[in-house]
Amino acid sequence: MELRHLRHFVALAEEGHFGRAAERVFVVQQALSNSIKNLEDEVGVPLVLRTTRKVQLTPAGREFLEAARSTLEQADQVIERARRAARGEVGRLTLGFVSGMVFGGLPDVVRTFRERYPNVSVALHELTAQEQELGLRASQLDIGLMLLPVRDPGFAFEALWRQELVVALPSAHPLTRKASLNIADFAHEPFVFFPRQIRAAYYDQVMRWCASAGFAPRIVQEAIEVPTLLSLVAAGLGVFLPIRFFERVSLPGVTYRPIEGAPVVDIVAVWRRQDDNPVVRAFLQVAREVLISERVGED
Repeated sequence: MELRHLRHFVALAEEGHFGRAAERVFVVQQALSNSIKNLEDEVGVPLVLRTTRKVQLTPAGREFLEAARSTLEQADQVIERARRAARGEVGRLTLGFVSGMVFGGLPDVVRTFRERYPNVSVALHELTAQEQELGLRASQLDIGLMLLPVRDPGFAFEALWRQELVVALPSAHPLTRKASLNIADFAHEPFVFFPRQIRAAYYDQVMRWCASAGFAPRIVQEAIEVPTLLSLVAAGLGVFLPIRFFERVSLPGVTYRPIEGAPVVDIVAVWRRQDDNPVVRAFLQVAREVLISERVGED
C-alpha cells in the first residue's frame, strides 16, 4: 500500500470532489481516480460512493479514513525523524577526553551542544589517548579529544585547542618575583610530572624543550592527574609545566607564570575518517564556534 494512495484518499474524503482533491495533491483528475481505484482493489472493498454531484464515503471508507490519517501522521513523523538524524539533531554521541579537559572549555562546548541539540544524548568518558584510540577503532567512541600526534591513517583530526605551556610554582618560590621567566631558569629545579606512558606526546614535547635549553628535567615525583600534580607543587615538591588553561585551577600555594618562548600544545578532536555520522559533524561545528569565541575573549 503506497502512501501516495492514502494521501489521495484523504484529500478526496476531505474535499468531497475529485477535481478539487486532484488540485490539492497536484495530480490530474484521472490520476487521482486511478489511485483511489487501486487503493480499493488492494483493500478489497469499495471506499467511495461516486455520484454526479459529490463523493461520499462508504461505511468502510469512513473507518478507513481514520486509519489512513493516523498512518500518514506516523509516516510524517518517521520521515522528519530521519531528516533530523541526517542533520545531526537526534542520535547519540560518545565522547572521550583526556584528563584535565574539564578545565579547558569542554564543559562550555558540551553545554552549548546539548542546548542546541537536546535530542542527542551525550556520553562522556575520561580516558588516556591510548584508550581513546582503541575506543575509536572499536567504534565505542565517536570522537576523542587528545594531544597530538595522531598517526593512524584511519583517523581524521582537527586542532580545536591551541594552548602554550606555563609554569606552576610553589607560591613562596623566589622565581615568582621575576617579571619574565625562561625555561633555562628551571634547569636546577625539581619537577613533578606525568609518567611518560600516560602522556607520551606531552612528556616528549617538554623534554625536547628542556633539552633545547641544555638540561634534562629532574623529575622527583610522578602522578597521573593534574590536580594531584598541582597539589604536589603546593606542597613544595617541585615545579610543573601545565597547559595554560590549567591556570583556571585555583589552588592555595600554587602560582602560575608564563614562560618566554613556551611551545604550543595542540589538543585535537579525532574521529574515524570514514565515519559520516552527522552528529559528529554537528559537535565539531559547535566546538569550533564556542572555542573561537573563547579565544577572542582571551585576547
